[in-house]
Amino acid sequence: MGGKNFNLQWKTDAFAWLLLLPSLVFLFLFTFYPIAKTIRLSFYQADLASPVPIFIGLDNYAHLMKDELFWQVMSNNLWFALGTVPTSMALALLMAVFANKAIRGKGFVRTAFFYPTMIPMIAIANVWLFIYTPQYGLLSRLTQWIGQGDINWLGTPELVMYAMIVMMIWKEAGYFMIFYLAGLQNISRDLYESAEVDGVGRWTVFRKITFPLLMPTTLFVAIVALTNAFKLVDHLLIMTKGGPNNASNLLLYYIYETAFSFWDQGMASTLTVVMIAVLLLVAALQFFGLDKKIHYH
Repeated sequence: MGGKNFNLQWKTDAFAWLLLLPSLVFLFLFTFYPIAKTIRLSFYQADLASPVPIFIGLDNYAHLMKDELFWQVMSNNLWFALGTVPTSMALALLMAVFANKAIRGKGFVRTAFFYPTMIPMIAIANVWLFIYTPQYGLLSRLTQWIGQGDINWLGTPELVMYAMIVMMIWKEAGYFMIFYLAGLQNISRDLYESAEVDGVGRWTVFRKITFPLLMPTTLFVAIVALTNAFKLVDHLLIMTKGGPNNASNLLLYYIYETAFSFWDQGMASTLTVVMIAVLLLVAALQFFGLDKKIHYH
């Protein structure tokens, strides 16, 4: 009897692994292998001056720690993440609550909120480039109309990051709304009916029922939003190219320039390893920090 159970369990496990095999092969070929290759290349000098990569150990990392441009880019990305992640999440939650309770035109409201997500990033960059264009842009016309004069949003180092943050919030909030909307629809209506019978106010219901039960969704959205803050840089190619004076330069765009403009693959690999390490660290802190506050349902 024990032998039969063992054979049945072995066949079940083998069948499960066979089903997972195609995904595991792709995961290894397109995720683990490139990461391992990148980590290895980060220990080499691999630029135009080195036809054959030369092993230099940790020299790339030591050089990076002394690079002022690297620290400026990291600071830019930190402020970009702090500006986009909390605001886009809060706006997404607000839109989800509104779209979930909308009685008339519910489909239209959800489509309108989600529509910016469907537009390709390059197209969005061109639209917002027109909005921010000095003299002729929509925003410049508005500031001139209210008597504030012409403002060069993308050409002023102190303003360009705010311009990028506003555009990214507009792009991302609708995407995160979908996850919050799904989370809201999974909350039992009995809880709200009980609170209504007891005469509990709307804000208390949201604070004591809705938001705690949305914490698993919030954790997921927070990790995705943080990752997007480091990887969504297509707009920089169209709008600023990291300028002016590297005021809008972000880490992934800096990696792209190092690899394909300066052809320094060793340093680009080092920057990539740093980016992966930062994302893993922050994601781990988010997960372990929020996991204790999560009410799974």
